[in-house]
Amino acid sequence: MNKKLRKSLFLILPIALGVFLVWYFLSKLTPDDKTAIINSFKEANYWWVLLSLVLGALSHLSRAYRWQFMLKPMGYKPKFANSVMTVFVAYLVNLGIPRAGEIARATGISKYENIPFEKAFGTIVAERIADAIMLMGIIGLAFFLQAELLSEYLFKDEDSGMQKYIVFAAIVALAISFYFIIKKSKNPFFIKIKQFINGLVEGAISIFKMDNKWSFIFHTFFIWLMYVLMFYAVSFALPETSNLPFEAIIVGFVVGGISMAVTNGGLGTYPIAVASVLILYDIPDNPARAFAWIMWTAQTLMVLLFGALSFLILPIYNRNRT
Repeated sequence: MNKKLRKSLFLILPIALGVFLVWYFLSKLTPDDKTAIINSFKEANYWWVLLSLVLGALSHLSRAYRWQFMLKPMGYKPKFANSVMTVFVAYLVNLGIPRAGEIARATGISKYENIPFEKAFGTIVAERIADAIMLMGIIGLAFFLQAELLSEYLFKDEDSGMQKYIVFAAIVALAISFYFIIKKSKNPFFIKIKQFINGLVEGAISIFKMDNKWSFIFHTFFIWLMYVLMFYAVSFALPETSNLPFEAIIVGFVVGGISMAVTNGGLGTYPIAVASVLILYDIPDNPARAFAWIMWTAQTLMVLLFGALSFLILPIYNRNRT
């Protein structure tokens, strides 16, 4: 397979998969299902959805502000407005071309703030390491909370709280065993995993060497707290999801976040994955589907709106720049 064809498939296949999953989802709905989902959309309390969007916007503003702490030690002080708009442009680009947003973000700040591309891109990579650590922590929390459900299936005993800790201990033991395997393995695949883990460790250590490390850490936690809260806020938009337990929120958030990496912006994958999690927690099928689609639609529209506005405003805002 030549390089051009591989690149084309990389761009086309995620979109094609997303479109197929949307079609597949709709094809499996009965007329009554469609009516129920439409009614849920009509009856939803969109003030909660609006609050979710505000929380999401705060996370993006915090991300732009956190970026300043990475650039300042190198002698660069970009305008906050430019940092914000390039962040939104990055999210917009990622909807069309997966993982190209980071390049667009570095290119934009380089163009309008005269920051060398390689330095800007390097700070974005360092940010992603911090975000990866946070995501892994939340995934670990999700596994711990989900262990109770796993124990019910494995041990058929809902009353024994110890089962949760047994499953958690088993997961930790497997993780430790896996660590020692990749540490000693000469297999190229395991070597790449080892290099990735070493990169995370080095990135985490470098954060604590920053001048503004505590501000950076605070904003990192704030960003991810806003992510979780924007998911949580939408749960109050529908009566059926308004009493979701904390573990359902965390597990749904994690599964939804992972699904975003499969197709562009989670097209098709996000609603199906999140709805599947909520159904596990005894939410009726159609309200679970409605919640997932409302959540995904709101997020996507926010990115499209603010990303497009940022793309248009950036050159106007910087037109007098010398």
